[in-house]
Amino acid sequence: MTVAQPAATAGARGITLDADGITLSALLALPSQAPCRATVVALHGAGMSSSYFHGPSHPDTSFLDLATSLGFAAVAVDRPGYGLSARQLPQGQGIAEQAATLSAALRFLSARFDTGSGVFLLAHSFGGKPALRIAADGMVPDLLGLDVSGCGGEYAVPLSAPDTRGRQSWRLNWGPLRLYPPGTFRASGTVVASVPPRELADAVRWPEEFAEFAGRIRVPVRFTFAEHEAWWQHDQQAVARLRSRLSSAPRVVTDHQPDAGHNISLGWTARAYHLRALGFVEECLRWRESEHRPPIAPATRSHPR
Repeated sequence: MTVAQPAATAGARGITLDADGITLSALLALPSQAPCRATVVALHGAGMSSSYFHGPSHPDTSFLDLATSLGFAAVAVDRPGYGLSARQLPQGQGIAEQAATLSAALRFLSARFDTGSGVFLLAHSFGGKPALRIAADGMVPDLLGLDVSGCGGEYAVPLSAPDTRGRQSWRLNWGPLRLYPPGTFRASGTVVASVPPRELADAVRWPEEFAEFAGRIRVPVRFTFAEHEAWWQHDQQAVARLRSRLSSAPRVVTDHQPDAGHNISLGWTARAYHLRALGFVEECLRWRESEHRPPIAPATRSHPR
């Protein structure tokens, strides 16, 4: 198995998170001024690594850099079975197990770093599955909300293991070449990683699993589908069904990103998507503030005598 290590660069450094005995590698980026407003934890998709969120081919695609420039701390985590944890988990973990492991890592993070007003999850593709399960299980008490791209409730194609070099796989994972900065695919060695077998096996059951727990999610959720998204159904009817699943969420936002393929954070429109995602973090901060704010007493009107 190929083990992709997070590459520490200017603005980000490698750290490890203890998840109840499982060591997860991650990239940490902090704003220039403390304290941070909140902490965004980013979870990559299948066959990727934490470097997906740090712009390997163009500075404008780095989510970590953008988040810190706006006062947020950002942590891109190598999910269980990737990075350092590949040695402990050569087969990887299923969705529920990943949610438990990542929740333990988030508790470790919150105990040792200033996370500001709370933790927000930004997740892509397969990373969206444990992120949504974390929200449903309620194992992270300071969770502000989550933003998911490249993941939905219903697959648009039969789930199989396509040839990763074939034309069909390219269409599903990338879309048109023009959507990505030059050098994206030459730089992909720092981003691409082997997919753990248990992750692939568990993905088939996702529509049924999501339908079972979606109603337990009680934080704001935003879904973004790329214009050229081919893995997931995202027409008007599919989006309506997706929204209806999240019956307990205080807010559900769905969006479509023009001129983007499935790997939305690596393309030319990454900055536009990341800005919208961070805007949603701001909205979640305001929602959390209003939830904890004492009710305003009705104004007393004076009457002339």
